[in-house]
Amino acid sequence: MTVLDELTSAGRGGAGAAAEPATAADRRRTRPGLLVAPALILLLAFFVYPVLTMVWRSLTDPTPGLGNFIWFFTEPANLRVLARTFTTSLWVTVIALLLSYPYAYAMTAVGRRGKAVLTLLVLVPFWTSLMVRTFAWQVLLQDTGVVNRLLGLVGLGPLALIRTETGVIIGMTQVLMPFLVLPLYAVMSGIDLRLVRAALGLGARPLIAFTRVYLPLSMPGVVAGTLMVFILSLGFYITPALLGSPTDALISQQIFTQVSGLLRWGRGGAMGVVLLVTTLVLVGLVALALRHTPGRRAGDAP
Repeated sequence: MTVLDELTSAGRGGAGAAAEPATAADRRRTRPGLLVAPALILLLAFFVYPVLTMVWRSLTDPTPGLGNFIWFFTEPANLRVLARTFTTSLWVTVIALLLSYPYAYAMTAVGRRGKAVLTLLVLVPFWTSLMVRTFAWQVLLQDTGVVNRLLGLVGLGPLALIRTETGVIIGMTQVLMPFLVLPLYAVMSGIDLRLVRAALGLGARPLIAFTRVYLPLSMPGVVAGTLMVFILSLGFYITPALLGSPTDALISQQIFTQVSGLLRWGRGGAMGVVLLVTTLVLVGLVALALRHTPGRRAGDAP
């Protein structure tokens, strides 16, 4: 074998060795894409496609144009329903936060057995049908139900709770509380309580230590939970339909009436598009406000 043959074979061996790691690296790069592909397919099939269909129908049914949106914004009843939907969702979110925050804190403060019991009470609603829970609230909130009897014993009842906005808020709050308790608990369980004790040791009052130390550390859970509850409550249908009245209908009930009762898919799609866009705008404004909230970042110097 000549020197030229040896150099040629060495060059081929070096190129093959270099090509093999490159091929392995390419394979590693394509693996994450293959792992994400099923989720993307499901997202496109069950979210993107229905939303695009709703938008298309709102612009083309029964005739192409903006007639469905003009109808929505020129009809005062539609605007009242939209405002009532957001007001009810806001009330549900605020009440759920007031009830969930101390509950989640109790989950981090009690022992192992107490935590197991409190966690079980949070998870039980997930194992019960939404329809069953709503029918149970129908029984409890009747004029002669358990709630009104208890209120009557303390001189506060009977109150009109069924077929009212109050009953809808009570039922929706109970259904959505777990979606707020769990994010709060996930964040609170990671807070170092020695920081609060250090603030108390330095002379801060308990309220000051809570508002200046503990509350800011728990805000990620508050924001995540409240956004989840607020967005979920905007699309509630079963609970308002069973516990509310036609005069206090939310936009989900109006969409169902337009689509299923009147077969006006374009108007129902327009109402859905308006609800979706309004929700996205509000969430964007909240995110923008949180981004510009004055505060020191974790990496800033003291």
